[in-house]
Amino acid sequence: LYAPELRMLLPGWEGPNGCLATDHITVLGKPVGWCYRERPDGQYPDSGWRFFSGEEDDAYVNDVSHVGVYDLNTICNYDPDIIPLLDSEPGTAWCRDQSGVFRPELYQPDEE
Repeated sequence: LYAPELRMLLPGWEGPNGCLATDHITVLGKPVGWCYRERPDGQYPDSGWRFFSGEEDDAYVNDVSHVGVYDLNTICNYDPDIIPLLDSEPGTAWCRDQSGVFRPELYQPDEE
């Protein structure tokens, strides 16, 4: 199991700080490879951020035992490269390219 020593990396973050991340990141220690922000759920302290390694298939992601709710600061400790992305508007997505740089990606949110 990989768990970083948690540091406060988002001291000025305002607003909800909950997010979803897969076990690829929090258990296996893989970097975030793909993430998107959907409109936050107003009933929870949800930032709208969803984080994946990019190697998960649909079956893995759809199994709730592989996805957890975390504080944004926790996921930033696992992968600080996401910090510059966090002010992105809902409806945006980012994919890490082969050189390790995050690039914007088209994202079509599910319509409720």
